[in-house]
Amino acid sequence: MHALHGMVSEIGELHGLYQKQYQGHEMDPRHAQKELGDLLWFIAEWCTSYGLSLEDIMQLNIDKLRVRYPEGFDAEHSLHRREGDI
Repeated sequence: MHALHGMVSEIGELHGLYQKQYQGHEMDPRHAQKELGDLLWFIAEWCTSYGLSLEDIMQLNIDKLRVRYPEGFDAEHSLHRREGDI
C-alpha cells in the first residue's frame, strides 16, 4: 500500500506542475524530473513487493503496443480496440 499511495501522491505533484501553467507559471523541467524520479521509485517498490521486474513490464508494454499499432500509432486503432485489448 505504501508504494501505491506514493505513486498517486507523486502523480498529483507532477500534475500540479502542469496545472500551474494555466496560472501563468513556467514549467520547471528540473522539478518535473525530480517528481518523475520519485514516481519511478514507488513503481519499482510496488514491482519488488509483487516480485515483478521493471524490465519485463516495459517489454510487455512494447509488445502490446506493437500488436495494437503495427504500423505506428493511429487514432482509429486507439478508438476501436479489439476485444480483450487492455
